[in-house]
Amino acid sequence: MPAEDTKQLCCTVKENMKKINTLLENFLNEYSVKHILDHSVDGDCNNEAYIRQFLSDLRHLSVACELGYERVSLVLRRAHFNPEFADKVLSEIMHTSIYKFYYPKNEVYEEDGRYSYTSFDAIKFRETPPKPLRELIIQLSKIFEVLRDELDYYETDYITRTTMRNMNP
Repeated sequence: MPAEDTKQLCCTVKENMKKINTLLENFLNEYSVKHILDHSVDGDCNNEAYIRQFLSDLRHLSVACELGYERVSLVLRRAHFNPEFADKVLSEIMHTSIYKFYYPKNEVYEEDGRYSYTSFDAIKFRETPPKPLRELIIQLSKIFEVLRDELDYYETDYITRTTMRNMNP
């Protein structure tokens, strides 16, 4: 991929990571386990352990996304754009932030691939979470879907180039 395209991809990733970080930070600053349980309605999960696991996964995701944002910002701040460094950072974001969203440690939700390309939400929850948690994950899934689509193609290209480079020293 040409350096200018890589730089543009870095800009897109940075913008989306900023949106994700803002959503996560605002949510985590506003909601606690007690607040979520106190404001849940009938039909919502009142399982405190599940809510704790959910918030734990969100905190891990928040840290990974903040680090990803800092790294891609560093790539773009440098006086001379370094495509190799950008490749590495974009790959790290794919393997940390994006994978951490789609594969949360406590498996409080998962993606059902059968719904990925339909008008239905592809995220399926282990238990029915209270509305604020559900809305946050749906909002985040739309942003992560864009990032994953952009970086998935790029990641394949990056792995191919790295493999070819290692085969021909």
